[in-house]
Amino acid sequence: MRTDYVLEVMHELVAFVRVAEAGSFSAAARQHGQTPSAVSRQVARLEKFMGVALLQRSTRQLRLTEAGLEVLERGREMVAAAQATVRVAEGHVGEPRGRVRISAPKAVARQLLHQPLLDFLQRYPEVDLHLMVVDRPVDALREGVDLVVRLTDDPPPGMVARALMPVRQCVLASPAYLAGRAPVHTPADLIAHSCIALGEQERDNRWRFVQGDEVVEVAVGGRYTVNHSEMRLAAVEAGLGVGCVPDFVAREALAAGRVVRLLPDWVFDNAYQGTAYLLFPASRHTPPKVRALIDHLLAALGPAAQPG
Repeated sequence: MRTDYVLEVMHELVAFVRVAEAGSFSAAARQHGQTPSAVSRQVARLEKFMGVALLQRSTRQLRLTEAGLEVLERGREMVAAAQATVRVAEGHVGEPRGRVRISAPKAVARQLLHQPLLDFLQRYPEVDLHLMVVDRPVDALREGVDLVVRLTDDPPPGMVARALMPVRQCVLASPAYLAGRAPVHTPADLIAHSCIALGEQERDNRWRFVQGDEVVEVAVGGRYTVNHSEMRLAAVEAGLGVGCVPDFVAREALAAGRVVRLLPDWVFDNAYQGTAYLLFPASRHTPPKVRALIDHLLAALGPAAQPG
């Protein structure tokens, strides 16, 4: 095999890296606007060129051969070097332009990101945005996403993490619901109330509260369970019970007096809170389009933009 023919199969090498990282031909094809058969042919040409099998194909999954693992390691380095080369060129472009892909959980996208993203599009007419609204964790490198917004207390290694804002859960009820009912002074008082829980996990009906060194866990029950924060807030406003809602979702309803916060001296402790981080791959050459969006979101939502 003549090494000066390598450039002739660079496209096939990139296709192989995408398939190996995505875990299937169809996933790699979806991410890059190709058909699975076209991607499969590219990988087959690379295997023929190299004279070795890189993938073990079965009806359920793909497995890398020993040679495939080595080619993937070297191929990633080559793809990364090519991307870095392009980013050097982009770094000399005066105005941000091109497409930026960003992902965020549903409530964060709707309540926090939507307006800043609209403002960004007005400010940068040469930049297009693709917003992926998903509640699952997104792998930025594997899925080709430039920026990820994630609620976490433990940002993933290998990513730059810029804190946007803390996110806490509020326990709320409407004035109409509370009228004539037993007051809620302690977490244990919730046992006597109809509570609106998430219902995604078995433990979602066990509400955990922290105050200093004291930890209290209460088993709650109620007539309505829904795993959508805005729908829980609507149910609370309708007087159906006591609900837990992220503070940024409840902000307007609290300010208008449609709901009141219960147990404000206690921290409602669950897995659906933390800090909203803006995550992006570490690089010495962040494209201007991505850098502009990072700066815009930090200005709109970062610590300096928070009240008080």
